[in-house]
Amino acid sequence: MLVSPIGYIQSDNKYRYETPRQGVLAGDNISIIKLNSKNNFEQALIGLEGFDRIWVIYLFHLNPNWKPMVTPPRHTRKKVGVFATRSPHRPSQIGLSCVKLEKIDGLNLYISESDILNGSPVLDIKPYLPYSDSFPDVKTGWVVSGLEEKHEIEFMDLALAQMNWLMENANINLKSFAKLQLEFNPTDTSRKRISKIETETSVQYTLAYRTWRINFYSFPDKKHVVINSVSSGYTNDELLDTKNDKYEDKSLHLLYCSNFSTIIS
Repeated sequence: MLVSPIGYIQSDNKYRYETPRQGVLAGDNISIIKLNSKNNFEQALIGLEGFDRIWVIYLFHLNPNWKPMVTPPRHTRKKVGVFATRSPHRPSQIGLSCVKLEKIDGLNLYISESDILNGSPVLDIKPYLPYSDSFPDVKTGWVVSGLEEKHEIEFMDLALAQMNWLMENANINLKSFAKLQLEFNPTDTSRKRISKIETETSVQYTLAYRTWRINFYSFPDKKHVVINSVSSGYTNDELLDTKNDKYEDKSLHLLYCSNFSTIIS
């Protein structure tokens, strides 16, 4: 059985830990389905622009391995069979997402509320039909909604300025990553790269993203998270040791720290 991609996904989500667990949690970030040319796909798209949502069938191209039992990220700590989950680690590597269709421009389909990684090969596109595709009252096994546990994420002005700077200068989307990681179970140190700093007056948490650190406060009784700043994951001594640069990003960190006056020479 030979299946050829009809196109590929272009998205800001380049790493698996940047993608939401479900597309509806992704918000308004725009991705593009870029269909291959010279296949008469322009005709194949006729009539699709009248649909608000579409199904996208694609490949989990970064997941060559799979396990029959997996531990879901939410709802339960017990392992369940992979066929009872939406895990991307599947024997046939096939993904299925219902996304919002924003517009069609030639062979480019602009979509939102997508959990599909950049570069994912697209196998097929189908329109979403509520009368046949939606069954809101059915049983969902071990899965519960959990939306009542969703936290509001607030960004302080400094954090927003720092995140915007990183996006503009290095294409690092910390804002989306922070929302994805902290909207549910924001202080779960067992499953996330989160550290806790306690003082006499407050408790601050730090979420790690590669060599960057996102600093925040959590108010569980209000289901509210306040992100106050972004800092380098390097110490000052490590930053100044430019000969040892494993991730080849110390020059960016130095420029960032200089711009926000956070480095001590």
